[in-house]
Amino acid sequence: MFSDWKFYVALYIFFTILFNQNYKICTNHMTSSASLTVLLEIIASVICIPLIPFFEFKFSNNISVYIFLFIAIIFYTLHNRLSTISRSGVESSTYIIIKQLPSVFMILIGILFFKEPFIPNKIIGAFLIIFSNVLVFYRKGILKIDRYVLLGIIANICMTIGMIIDVNYSNQFNLAIYVLFTIFTPAFIIFLIEHVKIKDLLLEYKYQNKSSLFITGICFSLMMIVKIKAYKLGNSSVVAPLSSLSVILSIMLGFLFLNERNNLLKKIISSILILIGVFLINL
Repeated sequence: MFSDWKFYVALYIFFTILFNQNYKICTNHMTSSASLTVLLEIIASVICIPLIPFFEFKFSNNISVYIFLFIAIIFYTLHNRLSTISRSGVESSTYIIIKQLPSVFMILIGILFFKEPFIPNKIIGAFLIIFSNVLVFYRKGILKIDRYVLLGIIANICMTIGMIIDVNYSNQFNLAIYVLFTIFTPAFIIFLIEHVKIKDLLLEYKYQNKSSLFITGICFSLMMIVKIKAYKLGNSSVVAPLSSLSVILSIMLGFLFLNERNNLLKKIISSILILIGVFLINL
């Protein structure tokens, strides 16, 4: 079971859905987006520590790996910080659709900057993901994009840049330590740069929905670990489309539990287009 990629894909979908739903609940109770982001990253970091012995203990000896990894973490920090603000202003079912854009950005960056070949099925897949986002935000002849949607798009551009810099570095580290490093370092950076105080974190904790806070923090790190494991054990052409099933499931659960009823049909159609798009991209 623990060597079966399908097991990790199933876990990824489960953790992603819990993460997405409960993150939205956390933003509904937050006193400060910076404090909430740091608090969630601290919880996620703590969860990584007992998992370290379950993975091969290794570190890279190449100093350039650490330099590029730190640069990638800067962009991950921006992603985490901006995504908290974005999630506070959009429905969870809307944000998870925006979150599929990195697949598109990766293709565009590859073609424009790395001279990768123009592959029709990838372009069609990227177009379907873009169209799925346009469909959600197109209302009465106008493409409605507010600051929260815009911040969500910028956050996922930062994520894409981080992923491009951070290509396959997880293979050179103990997996739990790698995830710990990529989550705790952003927490430390935000804590210092935004002058978050301990009393701010305690105040944030006081007013938070405790169960949602811990579920979000726990799923934060676990979904990263199981996703990396799924890609290591399975074929990306199968793992990626199956992982995107979390989109349509999150939309349905947002409707059932978070009363997210706006544009439900559009969101369902968008999630199906995303599923097809991700499949085409990974053919």
